[in-house]
Amino acid sequence: MPGDDCVVIQNGNKPDDPHMITVNCLDKLGLGCETCRTILDFGLNIKKGDVSTDGRWCYLVMWVFPQSSTRVVKWAKLKERLLSLCPPFSNLVYLPSPKARTASTYLMTLYCLRRSGLLHDVTQFLCECELSVQRLKVTTTPDDRLLDLFIIKDHLEVLNIKEKQEELCEQLRAVLGESCISCELKLVGPGPPYENLPCISALSPSVTNELFRCELSENETHLQELSPDVMKLKESTVTIDNSLSFAHTLIQISCADYKSFLYDITRALKDCNVQVTYGRFSAANKGQRELEVFVQHKNAEKILDPEKQASICSCLKVELLHPLRVVISNRGPDTELLVANPLELSGMGRPRVFYDVTFALKTLGICIFSAEIGTHSTVDREWEVYRFLLDENCNFDLSTMEGKNHIVDRVRRTLMGW
Repeated sequence: MPGDDCVVIQNGNKPDDPHMITVNCLDKLGLGCETCRTILDFGLNIKKGDVSTDGRWCYLVMWVFPQSSTRVVKWAKLKERLLSLCPPFSNLVYLPSPKARTASTYLMTLYCLRRSGLLHDVTQFLCECELSVQRLKVTTTPDDRLLDLFIIKDHLEVLNIKEKQEELCEQLRAVLGESCISCELKLVGPGPPYENLPCISALSPSVTNELFRCELSENETHLQELSPDVMKLKESTVTIDNSLSFAHTLIQISCADYKSFLYDITRALKDCNVQVTYGRFSAANKGQRELEVFVQHKNAEKILDPEKQASICSCLKVELLHPLRVVISNRGPDTELLVANPLELSGMGRPRVFYDVTFALKTLGICIFSAEIGTHSTVDREWEVYRFLLDENCNFDLSTMEGKNHIVDRVRRTLMGW
């Protein structure tokens, strides 16, 4: 199995300097994508990076920094997670990866007094405990209290004994204070009915069309501005060139800077069965990212088919232009916020989306009447969908487009790291 020296994490020389993460191991298709997803999952932004491979051995370096100056990063846990991504080897001969260990699934039932920011406080606590929320159902009872059902995954076996489960509930009660009435946690998986929960409840045709279309509306394009005092973002561009290398295809990308851009690019390439052999990207310049990567098919051949080239360019443009979908609509007399997170072919998606959305709503002082996490399938892909019914008693007039646009703008900016 990979040794400790396969992953090295070095602190910056100064407090404001980024940390350097080095991954040096056997290569595999999607290694860069999995590395970027893990780094995001630990609340880190990637400032710049460098990756190279000879087809068998990969050397990857990334400079990262916490998304929040107050966040405590568990570097030892991050190293452990990154090591688990490295393929096993023996005398530099590739061995098939062992079957991934199935994470334990738990049902957490939480009964609380309703208040602004409660759902985010719970989500933040679970993230700090290295637990991921897979499904969620939040409802408001007639006496104005919240009944929360969380399906959570324990990938690191932090809840493997009953005492630790009870300790987690006690710690959560302490975090929530008087808002928490009761908290229960029980092991329920893996397997049905919790492992294969039903898809998200039916979406109206108008919401489905707005949420999953590829093009941005004029209003959404306006909301994608970095800040009110700068020009609108330049159009994202993707070009392919086969003239600069005998064995590799060059893909050049220019796009707006946002915190998961490298993950979105590597995710799209992985799903297209394209492997990065060399790439380098520098820190953002005036809100723009420039990236050049030399790639091959997974069979170590150049990408020469014009249809394949067009498909890759189209896929990358969609991911860069519209990495996450955010819309707000009316659901009967109520106002509903919806966020869609595209999933990889492996079923994984961008992490901490629910954390970011609930944080944005908390900063706006908006209470959540009900919430739901589920999946939705379109013709070409699977999505993770987050639905929130918003409390009308807030600082924004939810009956006007101005109030709704302000909420969508704040949520999108939080998700993009703007």
